[in-house]
Amino acid sequence: MGPLHDIKVLDFTRVLAGPYATMILGDLGAEIIKIEQQGSGDDSRAYGPYLKGESAYFMSLNRNKQSLTLNLKTSEGIDIVNKLVEQVDVVVENFRPGTMEKLGIGYDKLKEINPRLIYASTSGYGQTGPYSHRPAYDAVVQALGGIMSITGQPGGQPTRVGSSVGDITAGLFCAIGILTALHERNQSGEGQMVDVAMLDCQVAILENAISRYGVTGEIPRPVGNRHPSIVPFEPFDTQTSPIMVAVGNDHLWKIFCDLINLDIAEDPRFAVNPKRNENYLALRPIIANRLKEKTSEEWQTIFDKAGIPNGPINSVDKVVQNEQVLAREMIVELDHPVAGKMRMPGIPIKLSRTPGELKDPAPVLGEDTDSLLKKYLKLSDEKIEELRINRVI
Repeated sequence: MGPLHDIKVLDFTRVLAGPYATMILGDLGAEIIKIEQQGSGDDSRAYGPYLKGESAYFMSLNRNKQSLTLNLKTSEGIDIVNKLVEQVDVVVENFRPGTMEKLGIGYDKLKEINPRLIYASTSGYGQTGPYSHRPAYDAVVQALGGIMSITGQPGGQPTRVGSSVGDITAGLFCAIGILTALHERNQSGEGQMVDVAMLDCQVAILENAISRYGVTGEIPRPVGNRHPSIVPFEPFDTQTSPIMVAVGNDHLWKIFCDLINLDIAEDPRFAVNPKRNENYLALRPIIANRLKEKTSEEWQTIFDKAGIPNGPINSVDKVVQNEQVLAREMIVELDHPVAGKMRMPGIPIKLSRTPGELKDPAPVLGEDTDSLLKKYLKLSDEKIEELRINRVI
């Protein structure tokens, strides 16, 4: 059993940020009961590409979950939610603030039903502040949060990060918040609310951009693929394909210069990192010309032997075949009952004694409705059929 095998989660989330958080919990063993809109389900079921009519986007984010369809606009549907809340540890939702309250199942109401409940909400801007009721998607939050302003080529247009980091970082922080609240509950016996905003998370990962601005007063701008504070720390062309080189300190710098046969390690312009950064425009072409003398594969072998961090710029097809990625089981295959076999990322958290597990593929819409209602509410087949006729489930 996974380390979270005794945790039950009622999951109202859809699309990406919330489902990513609950996927993490499910991978680590928690039981995830995904509540989906009757008929349509999670919005992302309508996002392509498709395998035999099933969304690959949805399947990549909703493994290790069970699907229960429920009409939350009916009193019977809300009654089912309340009865489930009595028995679960965590409720997760990523609606716009106020939505769950309008349905009658906001945190204040649910904590009366279950005082030990951990209620986690992920939204664009959080439960407080002047933006709290504004809608948000990943690209909007990347723009507002500043990460687009430091991404891209020098002098170019602000660029969205290729992965949906606005959603994904919120999902990560939400999972951390839930686990933190569960740990605290073990001490106090009381639940609490976890409030995670996508915008907050973008600000949190700006790392040195904010500190650099605070110290220098200069507004950070895109610097392409180089690091704004460490030199050399960027890709260089070779005889074949580019190679990414990361010389993170002055000790590595001396080794690097020796390996590429350049007598500049003690040059006053380049001897220490601040000077290398200051004289970047003079230094880069010196290194670039030398690295063009060998192939990327030759340089990788040389740098690996000497402990210089380096690597090729892999496209996705190469990532999914990479020997290290495969050795760490980071590309896995699940067999979906409709779509068939599908590859997806594995579990990045490796636990030595109680590892996570990819047990089940993403559920077909409503696949577990009957079994969950029987398990948690002890409903008969006749009652379940009545709910189905009345369009509650």
